[in-house]
Amino acid sequence: MLPTPRLLLLVLLAAPLIAGAAFVPLLSWVAVVYVLMVGGVLISDVLLSPRPDQIEVERLHEQRLSLGAANLIAILVTNAASRPLRFTLRDEYPVEMPVDADLLAGVAEPFGLCELRYHVRPQRRGDYQFGDVVIRYEGVLGCHRRQVRFPAAQKVQVYPNLLEARKYDLVIRRGQLRTIGLRSIRQLGQGGEFEHLREYTTDDEYRRINWKATARRGKPIVAEIEAERSQQIVCVIDAGRLMAAPVADPLQPDDTGLTRLDYVVNTALMLSYVVIGKGDQAGMLTFAGKVENFIPPRKGKAQFQRLLEALYNVQAQPVEADIAEALAYLDQRQQRRALVIIFTDLANPAAVQPLITHIRRLARRHLPLCVTISDPNIVNVAGRPVQDSHGLFRRLVAEQLADERRALLDQIQCSGALTLDVPATSLTVSVVNTYLRLKEEARL
Repeated sequence: MLPTPRLLLLVLLAAPLIAGAAFVPLLSWVAVVYVLMVGGVLISDVLLSPRPDQIEVERLHEQRLSLGAANLIAILVTNAASRPLRFTLRDEYPVEMPVDADLLAGVAEPFGLCELRYHVRPQRRGDYQFGDVVIRYEGVLGCHRRQVRFPAAQKVQVYPNLLEARKYDLVIRRGQLRTIGLRSIRQLGQGGEFEHLREYTTDDEYRRINWKATARRGKPIVAEIEAERSQQIVCVIDAGRLMAAPVADPLQPDDTGLTRLDYVVNTALMLSYVVIGKGDQAGMLTFAGKVENFIPPRKGKAQFQRLLEALYNVQAQPVEADIAEALAYLDQRQQRRALVIIFTDLANPAAVQPLITHIRRLARRHLPLCVTISDPNIVNVAGRPVQDSHGLFRRLVAEQLADERRALLDQIQCSGALTLDVPATSLTVSVVNTYLRLKEEARL
């Protein structure tokens, strides 16, 4: 229990009485009565205020936090006393996670409940630990302050971004895919699975007319076809040292500090979720100096959980990635045609030639897609207006590096692979849309 400024002021008011007692002895009795009155006020404040055993605190959050996303943490404070509880709260969150509010203030009404919220934004995958919840509150008369620690230690795991998958479920139920930048995946009028029958319109092709249904109904009927299901998609993830570099965008002050590998892992998880949701089969291969993990393509929710657990443990290795061994390994074990999405980095031009060589072999049976994360510093400087000679030099260097990167991507594309070079913030939407477009064009 700690004294408040109000109590200290009341105590200091006794000093003139005590000093005056040296000249007027009667003031000593007045001082004693005054001090007893202050003590009575303090005791009343303690008795009238909520006791620690009348306060309950509970922390609510997802057991699996999402990497790089604003995860909601809710603190419930229950007041079982007959007096209001005005308090300041501090949650002992993992120090590795930035938060949007360090101290929270609230009021719990008598026999009421107060909910306080803040958000954490994890920057690394792994296991973390929440500590206790500390509450500091004043008495109803404002004469004392209590600080109480409520046990709330709890382990939590940070996984790839699961919030995006839930957001995708929500918008697809509402039919609002375009609000998050995703396109429709329906393919009508080309090879695939039968969808349904409908009346003929002037925009339909004659070959789509279902003559049996037309004869039964006495009017032209066409069959709509949806894209073929059970196609296979494999994410090949480079976990070498170059993927451990953080993605820092000078134009984005709210940078999350995620690495290239973190963005790739989030994208691979979201893509797998969409793939499995559309009846296709998702698989994964991770590699650094050697192949670290390979999960053959399958469908179903159990496969998504396997991919989630595997992606949770993917960490960048301080070695050069051997992409030649990884693609050769995949070519031996993936016999059925698949869309092979290779997430890698082009910062080391020496590694591009082995990539091109094995993409040529891979393209004989599969459809390769090479995905890289563009450097925001190069892109921003190359397009920035020139103010002086120093700025001109920086722009020329940036444009030269951009030209070299485009040349490398052109070489990869000429070897038989599709290419996608986008900023980290657009990676997930771009990759998912590319998959949907390829599926719509029946290229898988």
